Amino acid sequence: MHIRGDHAELVVGGRLDVRSAADARTVLHTAVDDGLGDLVLDLSELDSWDATGLGVIMGAHRRAGRCGRRLVLRDVPPQMQRLLVATRLHRILAIEGGIGVESLPRV
Repeated sequence: MHIRGDHAELVVGGRLDVRSAADARTVLHTAVDDGLGDLVLDLSELDSWDATGLGVIMGAHRRAGRCGRRLVLRDVPPQMQRLLVATRLHRILAIEGGIGVESLPRV
């Protein structure tokens, strides 16, 4: 997993899973704490995430809310969009451009 960027926009790539969760959590919390306004997470380079990785995203979302910020997901890959829809988290998380549920391919 790799994360690059600053306190306003981060690009997350690789696998966000149980092995990378602690490092990702630290980077995301620092970005939330050190910035103002929206924190954009560009997920275009993300290969996969598991429940732990999704928990890291939700934790950053909650922390951002407590800091008066908003976590915004950008370029969410289709397989991860399906997981957000299945867990109904697409209704809670801010997703740039939204998720066209009807256009998602079925698995």
